[in-house]
Amino acid sequence: MADQISITGIKAFGYHGVLPHEAIEGQEFIIDLVINLDLQAASQSDDLSQTVNYADLAQIVHENIIGERVVLIERLAGRIADEIKGAYKEIQSVSVTVHKPHAPVSVNFADIAVTITR
Repeated sequence: MADQISITGIKAFGYHGVLPHEAIEGQEFIIDLVINLDLQAASQSDDLSQTVNYADLAQIVHENIIGERVVLIERLAGRIADEIKGAYKEIQSVSVTVHKPHAPVSVNFADIAVTITR
């Protein structure tokens, strides 16, 4: 299936990470979604009920970033992917990329990210 909904750059402040100070100070996380599903009906009907509302997808992501703390961004990505896939049976696959641009790493880097696909 070639049809996709993409949402990139969803930003929120969370307290995820391995190190104790990450749980106290927190940091910004950025998440990208790619949803694969059949959009033929929506493209013909112009009816929101024939697709997945991207505002609802973004809200799920936001709630997970600000919600319950996890140690690994792998877990955060997996939790989001599983929730989205479980909530919308019409979704064939979902890819969630969690960016941690302020990860506590001792070398210069542009980004650290994990992508999970379900």
